Amino acid sequence: MIDCHIHLETGPYTLSWVREYVRIAQQRGISEIYLLEHCYLFPEFLPMYAPVRSQSDFIDAWLNRKGGKRNFAEYLRLVDEARAIQWPVQIRFGLEVCYFPGYESFMTGLTRDAGLDFLVGSVHFINHFAFDHKPELWKNVDVDWAYRRFFELSICLASCGVYDGLAHPDSLKLFGHHPSFSLEPFYEKLAAALAQSGMYAEQSSGIARRSGARLGMEPALLQAMLRRGVRVQTASDAHRPEDVGLQISKLEQITRCYMA
Repeated sequence: MIDCHIHLETGPYTLSWVREYVRIAQQRGISEIYLLEHCYLFPEFLPMYAPVRSQSDFIDAWLNRKGGKRNFAEYLRLVDEARAIQWPVQIRFGLEVCYFPGYESFMTGLTRDAGLDFLVGSVHFINHFAFDHKPELWKNVDVDWAYRRFFELSICLASCGVYDGLAHPDSLKLFGHHPSFSLEPFYEKLAAALAQSGMYAEQSSGIARRSGARLGMEPALLQAMLRRGVRVQTASDAHRPEDVGLQISKLEQITRCYMA
């Protein structure tokens, strides 16, 4: 089994911290893990956030608290050190990179020679709306507009040729909001763009753990991915060792049901 989305951010960049993740992965029968960090943790990436923070006091305050607090060079040194060790599970190292239209070249410039194994793209901001932070931020937001714009951005992400995978493809459902129209046309376009780019899509347990939403992708979205031949990879979106591998087996079962 694979867990392709695991954050290191709650501990130091040391081999002993990596061993904690490996230990839990072994206990839960996970044979391959993708370790990563949010790009906003590193000051080099903060210019990408300038447009959204300039339009939102909430995002600006959040980035002042969270952004730029880790050292990118130290993270890359940990990657090099870890690769020199024979681990009992396969480990890949990468980044989760927020998608902002127009910053593709900027981001590529920062990551091209970093020696990482993968970049997984994510949509966390709809224009300057931080939709997955707090439920009260949805007050007075047009849900239909949010869904249209979310999937438009996701399709652009999938088409830009920069990323290896797409994180939590329908995370907009986190706080229970759903549009008044069918999303299937957007699902088909997104799946087609991912297939064209050779990207994988995450089948994630993270949203369900945070909110009680449906585990993994909505069935129609998962079916669109499978019809188009998109590689679907299971992910916990763990932010601490004890969450590694959570519900991965169940996610695999769900995916297999729709492959039949």
